[in-house]
Amino acid sequence: MPRILSLISASIIIFSGNQIAISQTIVNASVNILDRAANTILPDNLVVEKLAGGFKFTEGPLWTREGYLIFSDIPSNKIYRLDSDGTTSIFLENSGYLGSPPKRNPRGSNGITYDKKGNIIFAQHGDRAVVRLAKDGQKQKIIDSYQGKRLNSPNDLVVKSDGAIYFTDPPYGLSKLNDDLQKEQKVNGIYRYYDGNLTLLASDLIYPNGLAFSPDEQYLYVGSSDRDLKVLMRYRVQSDGTLTDAQVFARTNVDGMKVDTQGNLYLTTPEGLKIFSATGKQLATIKLPEEPANLAWGGSDYRSLYITARTSIYRIAIEQSGCRGLVSRKCRKTLETRKKIYKFFLLHSLLPIP
Repeated sequence: MPRILSLISASIIIFSGNQIAISQTIVNASVNILDRAANTILPDNLVVEKLAGGFKFTEGPLWTREGYLIFSDIPSNKIYRLDSDGTTSIFLENSGYLGSPPKRNPRGSNGITYDKKGNIIFAQHGDRAVVRLAKDGQKQKIIDSYQGKRLNSPNDLVVKSDGAIYFTDPPYGLSKLNDDLQKEQKVNGIYRYYDGNLTLLASDLIYPNGLAFSPDEQYLYVGSSDRDLKVLMRYRVQSDGTLTDAQVFARTNVDGMKVDTQGNLYLTTPEGLKIFSATGKQLATIKLPEEPANLAWGGSDYRSLYITARTSIYRIAIEQSGCRGLVSRKCRKTLETRKKIYKFFLLHSLLPIP
């Protein structure tokens, strides 16, 4: 039987100039445990903290190497910074477009991550591009078109260990979505950018959204935010970086996602934060006060989930360590160690042959 836990956390929002300081508001959340394996992931004294609020539509969180969180507020056309002391300040103005507001909504930046060289890169709705943030704070365009036609509105992105950028390109930055006259691409694709070349990998989803690699990078998970096609897809990643063997991994709408070192998936959905095992079994659902859009691992041990949910930022401590946007060596080594241990016991006949 599912186990329901009621959770309460508190916070008070104090506004001062361009900063927002958070001490502790009261929010309600609940956890629905669907499988006992969730008990190895979620602590008994699970706490949901509200760290910041008062935004318009938060998305694309990234825990920086300097030890603070940045995230997009799409309608505001800004990227914000959240420090460990609870203060929030503007990290980047005009994150999605320059000049007059385009007749599209939402129009700001969305997903944010690091490239292989440690530069911050992010997806823009307004300028319909993937850009790099240079050390001097200037935005450098990486890609904004495919086969001579403008991209729709890049949404979320991940970087493989070889430096390839994978991103989704739904039409959410266009006012009339697929029927918008400014839409130039016939499909809403999943793309790979590597060594100056952009490749369309898949076009089987109408509204592709969040994406993440498995710890060993053998699979790429891509969520669909199409309310009529509730699927989380899993693709096998070929040695040349292309995708094959498309399979429905789970039947659920997905906005953003992350994986931990054990291969478990954490999905932001209309129903809350859902946790799935690497085999596709749903383990738990955490219902938050607001609908979550995306999430990022952070903290000194990468055991905290920072969740962007509509107007606010929440944090949940987890028992497992997370994989970063660019799959870390630690994440890959953890999986490799598990495989070596299994092979050792199998070799010595201490485990049954599967």
